[in-house]
Amino acid sequence: QVQLLESGGGSVQAGGSLRLSCTVSGAVYSNYCMGWFRQGSGEDREGVARIDLDYSTTYAESVKGRFTISKDDAKNILYLQMNSLKPEDTAMYFCAADPDWCTSVREFLYWGQGAQVIVSS
Repeated sequence: QVQLLESGGGSVQAGGSLRLSCTVSGAVYSNYCMGWFRQGSGEDREGVARIDLDYSTTYAESVKGRFTISKDDAKNILYLQMNSLKPEDTAMYFCAADPDWCTSVREFLYWGQGAQVIVSS
């Protein structure tokens, strides 16, 4: 059974940085499209970033130039480095995985429980 566990959330002032981690177990991690999503209070879930089997990446316009998605296949860990954080980045952040190329993924199959990020002004 594939399990995802996020860590690294917390509170930070605007302009600060946080790094989220997502540890994957029960899967051949390198064969999965991995993504980060977020959901603010009262808002719909939105995609933040994805990293494909070939390490190619895509980002939401709202985070381009500030966030970086990466993965360590040897450790089965997905990362999201978040710099220059803004109050509007406050949300619950989720990692997700799907055993396919990202371009073929419509709905991710596996999800973590989420990590809260709070950015104060």
